[in-house]
Amino acid sequence: MNLSFFTSLFHKNKNKALKLPDSLLVKKLKSVADKNDFPIFENITIYHHTKNFFIPLLIVDENRGIFLFEYKNWSYAELKNAKIEKATLQDSKKDTLAFEKSHEFIKQKFNELTHNDGVPIFNYLLMENLNTGEYKHLDESFQKLLPEEKVMFNNLSENTILTKILKSEISKIKLPTTSEIIATLLTQYAIVENSKILHLASKEQREFIDSPLLKYTTLKALNGSGKTSSILLKAILEKLKKPDLKIIIIKPTTLACDILKKKLLNSIEHAIIEFDITSIEIVTPMELINKHLFKLNYAPLKNELEIDISLMKKRFHIADLIICDDSELYPSQFIEYIKHIQNTNHLIMVDTFNSQNNELMFTKNFKNPQKETIFYQANTHAKALQTISSLLTTDKAKDILVVCSKISQKRLIDDLEFFIEDKALLLDSSKNLVNQNLNTLLLSSYNDINSLDVKFVILINICYADIYKLNYAYNLAKKRVYVLYEDECENLTLIRSNFESHKE
Repeated sequence: MNLSFFTSLFHKNKNKALKLPDSLLVKKLKSVADKNDFPIFENITIYHHTKNFFIPLLIVDENRGIFLFEYKNWSYAELKNAKIEKATLQDSKKDTLAFEKSHEFIKQKFNELTHNDGVPIFNYLLMENLNTGEYKHLDESFQKLLPEEKVMFNNLSENTILTKILKSEISKIKLPTTSEIIATLLTQYAIVENSKILHLASKEQREFIDSPLLKYTTLKALNGSGKTSSILLKAILEKLKKPDLKIIIIKPTTLACDILKKKLLNSIEHAIIEFDITSIEIVTPMELINKHLFKLNYAPLKNELEIDISLMKKRFHIADLIICDDSELYPSQFIEYIKHIQNTNHLIMVDTFNSQNNELMFTKNFKNPQKETIFYQANTHAKALQTISSLLTTDKAKDILVVCSKISQKRLIDDLEFFIEDKALLLDSSKNLVNQNLNTLLLSSYNDINSLDVKFVILINICYADIYKLNYAYNLAKKRVYVLYEDECENLTLIRSNFESHKE
């Protein structure tokens, strides 16, 4: 029997991916990785243009590079009369290895994204059903193409496994970080900021992104935990896995939809992947309802989300998957409606309510949970102008967001002409992004703040704000929050007990 050693990549839908089992040998390798702080990724797929490549297990060492592991359950009985030979341009299957094509695929992606070959790549073979002694009795062709130091046998100790890994040469030049390496290779884990800076999704984010699609799923995520970026990556991955999938993401406002659409374009542009982008729709609740009403030949709604679900007994196939972000901000009747029309398909509900018994939760805040929170009891109008003036001595106008009532907005807008070079923007979340300049100081109501991201937030009129929207507004700030008030109230007590750094 001849076993082909190097083979071509997995072509889409042509071969079933050979997933990594949770064997004793694999557990030893995971233990070694964990004890030595080597990030490990298993059963992953790299996507590039219209192709994909499955990798059973990958470990990153920032001093050496990438370690690729393939798993084979070949036994000594199967191999004792076999010879192994190098082959190329073949499909990967259970009796072949794909190291050569994995190198080619990875280097191609690095070259197109970073204009270099990336990092060194080292190959290892996991042999669950073969020990060291049996290996020595195999045909000499095995020792030539599969040298012993590159094979992990079932009788190896953790120390021996580590020794084999550490024999790989340390890079003479500084390598990218693990986050940079994985975010470059794995589209589904790459969070792309507006500045084109890459971040690797956290472990809990990756668990959500990789989770199987169920009929109904809830994700509980704290504000600032990256939930919006994660649901976008979840949608992209599901499309890559099933190109015919129809996906709808619901955001509260037109502006929030536009901001997410821009993120979608940035992610696809970064990843160099190709699929029908129009099959991921990002819509407001009103747009979703009217899409359904159109199919029912009903008149569209204009200004209300209140809807008689009894009129919509017919269920049309609107989407295979609906992801409803910020679901706590919608009327309960709309939530009931979503569950009704998506009863036979997939639905993911995302909100920020605290829950102790939810399988999918984001608990880490990435927007600086240690940010300052300063409370001022004063004339809110005068104090807002003074605070803005002070901030502008060191920071830019676009770094500042003032959240207040419509009346306070009108009072502030004229006076701000004396403080900033560009006119402050009265944010209107019902308008498109293209019609609003977000690169200046923003004045917003508590209903218009979805998906914004700034250094400083100034909160006014907090006593009359919905507590969930007030909490949402607080978590938009990366560096500092100023809470301006004239009188004590319940909302003030709540946010002070949770967030106060100091008071003046």
